[in-house]
Amino acid sequence: MTITKRVTFIAKEGSEAKMKELLSAMVLPSKAEDGCIFYEIFQYEGNRRKFMAYESWRDEAALDSHKASAHYAVYKSSYEPYCEKKYSDELEVLG
Repeated sequence: MTITKRVTFIAKEGSEAKMKELLSAMVLPSKAEDGCIFYEIFQYEGNRRKFMAYESWRDEAALDSHKASAHYAVYKSSYEPYCEKKYSDELEVLG
């Protein structure tokens, strides 16, 4: 079952560059993970404080493995001081 998620981050005023750095550091190691189908970070042109992570995983086990990775732990322990708001949606689950 494929899992696709969209996670939106709103950086605190003045923290846009640091937020972009932290989120961008996730792209290459995430793409290298077994089970990663797609993983990209986007920054909105009309609102430079707003970022979106768009990710797709082969199945729940691949997503769980991603959440247990070292690079995910670094992101998880580092982003909050720079983030005003974070929310996510699971876009689709396909069998």
